[in-house]
Amino acid sequence: MFENKVLVNLYILSLGTNFEIYIPVNEKVGNISKLINSTMFDSIDMEKNFTILNVEDGTCYKKNDLVRNTNIKNGTKLLLV
Repeated sequence: MFENKVLVNLYILSLGTNFEIYIPVNEKVGNISKLINSTMFDSIDMEKNFTILNVEDGTCYKKNDLVRNTNIKNGTKLLLV
């Protein structure tokens, strides 16, 4: 149905909470991280670099990886640190 986005469970460590969000598969992981940063932490310095990790297998995604070229699929559990 949604071939251009995936539904993931994102846990944000600094907030101690998680969200289910859709992320586009044609975006770089770094852009997704920046978007989440600007949405969740509008008062925090935008230059802060967050990392996205896969909770299930420990994969640390590179900023330039396209989501579609990673193992991020529907239902993947991610951690923003």
